[in-house]
Amino acid sequence: MRAARALLRWSAEQLAHASALGANTVRRAEITEGATSLTAANDRAIRRALEEAGVEFIDENGGGAGVRLCKPSR
Repeated sequence: MRAARALLRWSAEQLAHASALGANTVRRAEITEGATSLTAANDRAIRRALEEAGVEFIDENGGGAGVRLCKPSR
């Protein structure tokens, strides 16, 4: 999530606004090691906001999971 925000040059507050969540929810999810404490609905909201902004999630293919920017951010 943090890498995706960096690609977009978004703050936690901007991601929170785009996903209709609280900024503390985003920050708490980013500091959690391993699996986050996000609900499934919050996880989907964050993923949808990042994908709509042009982030593509890359499955683990031997080199680890990741993100890349597919189109310029709005």
